[in-house]
Amino acid sequence: MWSDRRLLELFGIEHPIVLAPMAGFATVELASIVSNAGGLGSIGCATMDPQIATDTIAQLRRLTIKPVSLNFFCHEPAKVDSGRERAWHDRLSPYYRELGIDEATPRPRTDLAPFGSAMCEFIEDARPEVVSFHFGLPAPPLVARIKAVGCRVISSATTVAEARWLEDHGADAVIAQGYEAGGHRGMFLDRDQNRALAAQLGTFELVPQIADAVGVPVIAAGGIADGRGIAAALTLGASATQIGTAFLLCPEAATPPLHRDALRQAHEVGTVVTNVLSGRPARAMVTRLVAELGPLSDAAPDFPLPMGELAPLRAVAERKGSRDFTSIWAGQGAALARELPAKALMQTLVKEAVERLKRVAGG
Repeated sequence: MWSDRRLLELFGIEHPIVLAPMAGFATVELASIVSNAGGLGSIGCATMDPQIATDTIAQLRRLTIKPVSLNFFCHEPAKVDSGRERAWHDRLSPYYRELGIDEATPRPRTDLAPFGSAMCEFIEDARPEVVSFHFGLPAPPLVARIKAVGCRVISSATTVAEARWLEDHGADAVIAQGYEAGGHRGMFLDRDQNRALAAQLGTFELVPQIADAVGVPVIAAGGIADGRGIAAALTLGASATQIGTAFLLCPEAATPPLHRDALRQAHEVGTVVTNVLSGRPARAMVTRLVAELGPLSDAAPDFPLPMGELAPLRAVAERKGSRDFTSIWAGQGAALARELPAKALMQTLVKEAVERLKRVAGG
């Protein structure tokens, strides 16, 4: 069925479909269904502490015995800059007043710890078949510990240079993250984010270049939401595809109602790459906040501090039925998302891709 079986054999899966980890949205139920259907189910663990991650993998293992992937971040911790944070708070003050929120209301300080020794100990106990990373890879000793217990290591690359770096530092496969992809850009080599963004390639330009540059299998990500996209990515040299936004309308996904409604309007709303929601460039649907303060702002504090500052605004607005301050993460393929149960969507994606590849081969 699939001519390039390198990744299928590496991960022990049947179909070249990897569920994007989508922290907070990819539930254990969704991940297990994707794995049981022959793909690779994933869970985003970047926002979890080791105990929550332990409980999560235990729940997942009860639902599937098939291979699974756990995802973590390798970002640099946010630098404390009280002046910059205060200035950002002042930029948001008019919204606080508009919504009747006392500006003295404490904001939760949202700070995510990058992958470290504690999470590595969890991985050594849990032993997921695949461990995936965003924003590079952890320190070499941590990578060595992960691989020593038999886990495969993968990470996202947004450029050929990043893909080569990942291969040189132990990645067993590389995710070629095209500019169309939803959520955070995986950029990690170029510290000048504006310069890096200006050079980002689309998925179907990036995939063949990375496939030519590295010896490990390539996973295409970004804008792929149906069998046509899967077939195109495989034809261009990918061994598999990573799909996220297409699963957000599945009933098993933890997609909030306001987020689901926005996805249903994707043709009209559209997406942009913005840093005003989290402090790092990420693709999301256009909201009032993104339109008025961004999409890109040099004033935004370091990742992930803006999330805490936005929390009170988001909570009040959502109670009123507004998504003005909500992070509606989505890729450019959002308009292709279908409201199907996850198992049916997996079966449909496989069927569409196989039929498209047969047509190409026969034509």
